[in-house]
Amino acid sequence: MDSSYAFSEIKTTADVLIPKDPIEHIIGQDNAVKIAKIAAMQRRNLLLVGPPGTGKSMIAQAIAFHLPKPTQEVSVLHNPESPEKPIVEVRDVKDIEKEKRLMKELSGRLVGPLDVPAFVAEKLGFRCRRCGRLSKSSEDFCPNCGFDKFKKSQPVWEIIEGEKRQTRVHTTRQGEDGREEIIVYEKAGEQIRILDEKTLQQIDQFKRKRPRKVIVPLKRKNFAVATGASETELLGDVRHDPYGGHAQIGVLPYQRVIPGGIHEAHEGVLFIDEISSLSGIQRFLLTAMQEKKYPIIGRNPQSSGASVRVDDVPCDFVLVAASNINDLPSILPPLRSRIVGNGYEVLLNTVMPYTEENRLKYIQFIAQEIKKDGRIPHALMDAVEEILEEAKRRAAKIDNESNALTLRFREISGIIRLAGDTAVSNGAEFIETDFVKTAIERGRNIEEQLKEKYGSLWKAGWSDSAKSDRVDPKGIT
Repeated sequence: MDSSYAFSEIKTTADVLIPKDPIEHIIGQDNAVKIAKIAAMQRRNLLLVGPPGTGKSMIAQAIAFHLPKPTQEVSVLHNPESPEKPIVEVRDVKDIEKEKRLMKELSGRLVGPLDVPAFVAEKLGFRCRRCGRLSKSSEDFCPNCGFDKFKKSQPVWEIIEGEKRQTRVHTTRQGEDGREEIIVYEKAGEQIRILDEKTLQQIDQFKRKRPRKVIVPLKRKNFAVATGASETELLGDVRHDPYGGHAQIGVLPYQRVIPGGIHEAHEGVLFIDEISSLSGIQRFLLTAMQEKKYPIIGRNPQSSGASVRVDDVPCDFVLVAASNINDLPSILPPLRSRIVGNGYEVLLNTVMPYTEENRLKYIQFIAQEIKKDGRIPHALMDAVEEILEEAKRRAAKIDNESNALTLRFREISGIIRLAGDTAVSNGAEFIETDFVKTAIERGRNIEEQLKEKYGSLWKAGWSDSAKSDRVDPKGIT
C-alpha cells in the first residue's frame, strides 16, 4: 500500500485500494518479493523455507503472473505402425493459427436457397415440390400450400433415396476447364454450404492426418499445483482399457494418455508445498528438471496402459518448492543442488516491525482476505485495530518478538473469516470489534481449549481415559 495513504483516512476496509499485481499482495516478505521478481524475469527455481501460512503459495502465484503466456500446445498422435508408442507433437501459435485458417478455407462458401439449383433446395427442405415456394428447412410443411416438403412422392429416385431429411446433396457440374467435377451442397442451419472438388480433396487430406489428442492446450493457466501429488498426478499416466485398445471396441492408446503436473506446468510454474512429502518421487522430479522433458507411461502394472509409452513430452517449468525448516533434511540433496544451481533458497520472515507503514500493509492484507472470501462484510477500523493487536500478541507469544506483527497469516485469516461469519449471522453491515473478540475466542485450537478446561493436555488425556475405564459392560457408570 502507498505510504502516503494515511491511516486516519480509512473508515472501513472497503476504502483500501488493493493492487492488481499479485506480487504486491505479499506482505512483510520484501527480500522474497525481490527474488521472486528476478525468478520470474530469468526463469529461476525457488525453494521457500518457513512455517505454514507465511505466503509461500502467494509468492508462487505471483511468479506465474509475471511469466509470459504459454506459446506451445502439446498433443499426442496416433502411431499406426506402433499404437503403443504414441508420438508427441508440439505446435506453436503460428502452427495453430495456420491450421485455423486452413479449416476456415475448408469450410466452403455459404449461400442462400436461391443460389442453388431448385432440386437441391427441394432435397434440403428449403423449396416446396408442389408450389415452388421457399421457406425455412426447419418447417416440415410449406406455409403457402400446406404440402409436406419431406413426403416421399411417386418418382423412383425419391423412393430409393435413404433418409427422410437430407443434409447433403452430391451432384456434378462443369468446371472452368470444361471437365466435370463433383460438388456437394451441405445444409448449414438456414443456409447452404458449397464444397467444390478441390475443397473436398483438401478436407480428405486433412482427415488423413494422424488423429490427435491435445494434452496441454495453448490457452491454459501457467500455474500448476502438485502439493501432495502421487506419482501418477505428478508424472502422468495411461488410463486402463478393459479391451486393451482393440481397434473395433477399445480405446486407442493415444486417447488414454493423461499428462502429469510437470507437463501441465510446461512454460509456467510448478508449485509444490511440503516438497519433502514427495519422498522417493523427488528423483523423478529432478530428472524432469534436468532434461526438460519426461515420458508418460502406464504406471499400473495390471493396467492395459502398462505397455504404452510416450517419449519426449516437454516439461520446461519453473519449480517453486516450499518446505518447513525441520523438513529440510528430507529434501533430496541433488534436488536442492539443482535448485541452487539455477535459482535461490529463501528463508521467509515470521514477523515484521510494528510501524505505521507496516500497519497500513496489514490493513491491505485484511481487505484482501475479505475480498477473496466474497461472503463476509468489510471491517470497521476499530475491528481492524483489534485484529492488529491480536497479530501483535501472536508475534510476542509464538516468535518472542515484541512490538512486531505476526506474518503467520493463516490463523489471522481464520479470525477474519470467523468475525465476518459472526457479522453475517447477526445481520451487521460491517465487522465490529466484538465480532473479532468472539472470533479470537472461537478460533483457539483444540489444545488450547483442553488446557483451559483441564489445566494441561496430560490431565485432559488422563481424565478421558479414566472415564472410559469406569464404564461397565452394561453402560452404567
